[in-house]
Amino acid sequence: MIRIYNTLSRTKEPFEPVRPGKVGIYLCGPTVYKPSHIGHMVGPVIFDTIKRYLTYTGYEVTWVVNITDVDDKLIARSREMGIPMQQLAEQMTADYMECLRAVGVDGINHFPRATDHIPDMIQFIEDLIRKGFAYEVEGDVYFEVSKKLDYGKLSRRSLESMQGEGGEGSQRKRSSVDFALWKRSKPGEPSWPSPWGLGRPGWHIECSVMSARLLGETFDIHGGGLDLIFPHHENEIAQSEARYGKPMARYWVHNGLMQDAEAVVKVGGRMSRPITPDDEAEAQVAGKLAGRHGAKSFLLLLKEENLHPEVVRFFILATHYRRPIEFSVQRIREVGTAVEAFYRYFRRFSRITGEDPYRLPVPMRRPDGQFHAGDNPFLQDVADLRNRFLDAMDDDFNTGAALGHLFDLLRRINKYIDETRLEEPANRSQEPIAALRQATITLRELGWIFGVFRKPVEISVQPEDNLVRDLVQLLIDLRTEARKKKDFTTADTIRDRLSKLGIRLEDRPTGTEWSFAK
Repeated sequence: MIRIYNTLSRTKEPFEPVRPGKVGIYLCGPTVYKPSHIGHMVGPVIFDTIKRYLTYTGYEVTWVVNITDVDDKLIARSREMGIPMQQLAEQMTADYMECLRAVGVDGINHFPRATDHIPDMIQFIEDLIRKGFAYEVEGDVYFEVSKKLDYGKLSRRSLESMQGEGGEGSQRKRSSVDFALWKRSKPGEPSWPSPWGLGRPGWHIECSVMSARLLGETFDIHGGGLDLIFPHHENEIAQSEARYGKPMARYWVHNGLMQDAEAVVKVGGRMSRPITPDDEAEAQVAGKLAGRHGAKSFLLLLKEENLHPEVVRFFILATHYRRPIEFSVQRIREVGTAVEAFYRYFRRFSRITGEDPYRLPVPMRRPDGQFHAGDNPFLQDVADLRNRFLDAMDDDFNTGAALGHLFDLLRRINKYIDETRLEEPANRSQEPIAALRQATITLRELGWIFGVFRKPVEISVQPEDNLVRDLVQLLIDLRTEARKKKDFTTADTIRDRLSKLGIRLEDRPTGTEWSFAK
């Protein structure tokens, strides 16, 4: 049974879709006025993994990510650049799509654009006015918050604690907390005709309209960053429920933000501390990445720092989605060093079996991945680790814990190879090879849920990394010579000193290999 933490109730709840067997997910997408940075990839990677897991579990999932292509920021930025707003929006949307492709986010079914749904937004606003929830003042239309008695239920804020929108329109509103549904246009600004004159939609109305159009008046999961809980998602709930008289979404799922903070999880390990109900939301919003060094164009970051997109995906998923993510290039490199162990194993598998691990059949559904372990202790361990991985994903999509089990599985497989000495051709009988093959299929199966191990990966290294590798190889060569001369004291000293530095040596028939110990 999958359980999801619902921001609305502040509890984990059993997942029960609106329509049995079908799931609708809406994730708030970008306002396309500048190139996407790595923080913009957090939500898409997380929800791509959530969709993969729900699909793997047997659901038919429809996932929507909107594009906000009309907004005050877009208008201001287009003026700075001296180009039309539409041209800027097209360029930045193309950049966003390229970023998604880079990190393997390919499960989005619909990318609705706000400007394609203006008539629907006008109709929505007219209905709110007719129902008494909205009012027009000199070409602007506002939602009257006091008419929605449970306003604030998502963010747990009282009306007294809220600050309303500023600007010249604040003097015309009935209350400072009322928010804009429609904004009259100033001369030279993009505009659309409406019953209230030329104008453009407010930010919040766009998501209410597009989600209802594509997923229905009540759908399953509404996602977004913690910074969107208030006012954006609070306002979405108010206007959608005012119009339809029913819940907008059954589960509100909010991911933590990428920021400069203390490390919150050890790659290949376990969660460092439990998640509290409110999970430092205010602190995360205050310290989010936007505007800092990490806000560099994502594509430029990948190129300049030689970062592999699959490593970035691991980096994001190494933390439970509700926790903040510590950003630094060094941190991403540390993740790359850790996950390189998987790529070394795949090469090891090829040496032993002669098969390409990337061509093994990958189970796409949960029942298809089950296998009979019999009385084989190794396969029993593999099955147990698979179950632990899936249990972690069932528990609020805990990718951090699941990744720990994936590393455990990798370590168990390598241990099995060492125990059975499968590196030696004479020991490669049918039974151990078949067990190794099954374990590797399971590794690929769980990797598919994470959206990784799709094709061979070579991790780019920095010049200083090459120096470390050359020095380690020099010491390995010296150790090999010492062993040939039966100088085992020197050989053991080299091995032990490297171990203290975090470097593990593995002696195999084909030579000595090394890796960073975890």
